[in-house]
Amino acid sequence: MPTFLNKYYPVRKILFFLGESLLIFTTFLCVTLAATGWRIFVLDLLQVSIRATVVTIIFQITLYLFDLYDLKKTPEATADTAVRMVQSFGVGCVILGLIYYLLPSLIISTKIFWWAYVIVCGVLLAWRALYYIILKNKYFTKEIVIVGTGEMAAKIHQEMCADQECGFNLLAFVLGSRQPSFQLEGIPLLPDLAALEQQQFAHRIKHIVVALDNRRGTMPIPELLEHKLQQMGIEDGIAFYEGLTGKLLVENVNPAWLIFSDGFACGWLTALLKRLMDITMAILVLVCSLPFCLLTALLIKLESPGPIFYRQERVGLRGRNFQVIKFRSMRNDAEKNGAVWASKDDARVTRVGGFIRKVRIDEIPQIWNVIKGEMSFVGPRPERPVFVEQLLRSIPYYSLRHFAKPGLTGWAQVCYPYGASELDALRKLEYDLYYIKNQSIFLDLLIIFRTVKTVLFRKGSR
Repeated sequence: MPTFLNKYYPVRKILFFLGESLLIFTTFLCVTLAATGWRIFVLDLLQVSIRATVVTIIFQITLYLFDLYDLKKTPEATADTAVRMVQSFGVGCVILGLIYYLLPSLIISTKIFWWAYVIVCGVLLAWRALYYIILKNKYFTKEIVIVGTGEMAAKIHQEMCADQECGFNLLAFVLGSRQPSFQLEGIPLLPDLAALEQQQFAHRIKHIVVALDNRRGTMPIPELLEHKLQQMGIEDGIAFYEGLTGKLLVENVNPAWLIFSDGFACGWLTALLKRLMDITMAILVLVCSLPFCLLTALLIKLESPGPIFYRQERVGLRGRNFQVIKFRSMRNDAEKNGAVWASKDDARVTRVGGFIRKVRIDEIPQIWNVIKGEMSFVGPRPERPVFVEQLLRSIPYYSLRHFAKPGLTGWAQVCYPYGASELDALRKLEYDLYYIKNQSIFLDLLIIFRTVKTVLFRKGSR
């Protein structure tokens, strides 16, 4: 299993997805068996399995597009879930209709399809209700203790409270160098690790997370070593936060951790595959988007005076500047008073510009930057030199994001809403450094898949 998949998607979450796949697939097989009889079913088993597999894949893609696999907040199996499920399956039926038109051999008889459809809706609602109960009661979770009560511990606790599907159950805090400044939510606060032995839950603890803001003179080394020798997992707070959230805790990371931690290495094979993927996708996108590009160019020219394309200097790989190319979405005099952050409902954006920004058509000309090798499809978004100079002074490790080729989309873009401030730049850097540390072809494909959903539902654009 890829490292990234292990870290960001707990086994329980993967089993939930695979279980749902099996339920959809099995339902269609069982309904077909009931409708056709055993003999016909066995003779046509391969074709029936292929048809059921196609339906399963399409239905799960539409469930994903409608955010029905985002279970962080533990929604209840209510009418809202049922309505969104039916909506997602409705879109799935439209897609299946197109597939059946192109490949008639995959068509499932109307009677079998709609009986299976109704049963699948009921079965999946019951499956999700069971899963919500598991999440609510924290079954099959890894029991942990956090050593520390400072800023880092507070951030880990906050993230765990926000993500009910994280797969961890916090049993206690161990007091650090200061009293906690955050609400413990009923979680016991122990004076030291030795006090664990007196707790009834001591035998359940499988993992200790060391989240001390300042370890000098406060690190309980003998106790941690004793627990380590007792086969208990000991993990650094920054590494735990990384696996929990998919980002690095930039404000608490020290240079030594960055130097000695795993990752931050892109092998030659990964680099070669990434470049081949960039070229292939660039050609496909250019061919498929040509009609939209021609129409966009015409509308831009008709609406406002000025060039169709907009060139802007950005900071690329290893700090080298290059000219990014986009469709012009603002008035020609948009920056007559100098560079400023983009804002929501920006008055400088034209009507055509507002639309092409929402559907990301303005980004298509950057395909030329990808072909030239100045950009990749996936990577940190390139920033303007004037803003980079400002952010280098105010944000720690900001220069590290320039050790990866900038991209059309990135981990920060699919995980964090659009931002246009120093604080937003800091939050995005947390995701960018996570990507650089863990970059792989699998992660790139996941980001591209998430980007498709972002574009379809017009999230995060301005």
